[in-house]
Amino acid sequence: MWEPNRRYPDEAVQALHPSFNAYRLALASVERLFDDCRWSEGPVWFGDARALLWSDIPNNRILKWDEETGAVAAFRKPSNNANGNTRDRQGRLVTCEHLTRRVTRTEYDGAITVLMDGFEGKRLNSPNDVVVKSDGTVWFTDPIFGILGHYEGEKAESEMAPAVWRVDPATGRARKMADDIAGPNGLAFSPDEKTLYVVASREDPHRTIRAFDVAEDGSLSRNRVLIDSQGGSPDGFRVDIDGNLWCGWGMGDPALDGVRVFNPQGEAIGHIALPERCANLCFGGRHRNRLFMAASHGLYSLYVNTQGVAGG
Repeated sequence: MWEPNRRYPDEAVQALHPSFNAYRLALASVERLFDDCRWSEGPVWFGDARALLWSDIPNNRILKWDEETGAVAAFRKPSNNANGNTRDRQGRLVTCEHLTRRVTRTEYDGAITVLMDGFEGKRLNSPNDVVVKSDGTVWFTDPIFGILGHYEGEKAESEMAPAVWRVDPATGRARKMADDIAGPNGLAFSPDEKTLYVVASREDPHRTIRAFDVAEDGSLSRNRVLIDSQGGSPDGFRVDIDGNLWCGWGMGDPALDGVRVFNPQGEAIGHIALPERCANLCFGGRHRNRLFMAASHGLYSLYVNTQGVAGG
């Protein structure tokens, strides 16, 4: 059974390189906020509500954790097996839904707008993770994970190759950005948005995080391996203001469960050990310096000495 560390510094926050010490807080430790999910995913911070939303995919719900009280309640149920979430530049919730195979936006009045559910008469697979670029365009990954069975969606045939998509909500124009990634999963932009990172979660023999150059028109080039997991398993991730990648990590060796932190050159510099595999994470709190980690069954947090970039 997991027990919080009562001593500082927290031994769960591990420096793999001396450079990581600049991001550790000596008087901060890992906290468990909730522990009743089947597969915890897609956290997103709402500072105006002082709350965190995240998905529990098999339980078909989006949960809400209240910062003031610590209470957890259902924000949306059913959620259409929602997975990844983010906010657009106007503060609205953007969600990837497995069951309906679409990406949606929740309007201020609670109405649901479908941003994309297919292309040229073919349905999406199961949108997985999503980010919003500073120009307002919505970028998401569309692997087949949600249509493989009846646990995180409904079993169905794939109609299009897994890909990274970009949709412009202002015009409704959708554009396939890349379809040469094995199992596209988590994605994020570098702070200057000149690089897009995408997890290739079905690459063999090792899962990788790939990097692409982003042109001014949004087109991608120079697909390359930035991080070779070497037996680990990246899922979702976010980037801080210094360009470090904070990655959900685990599977296989329990010692790898948690969050693995890489510098912009792809070198592992830190690890946050959790008692279960971390799927996805986000930065939140008043100063975007609180890391929220959606792990297999639970939700965890840790204050860190950096800030997450906007748009994730």
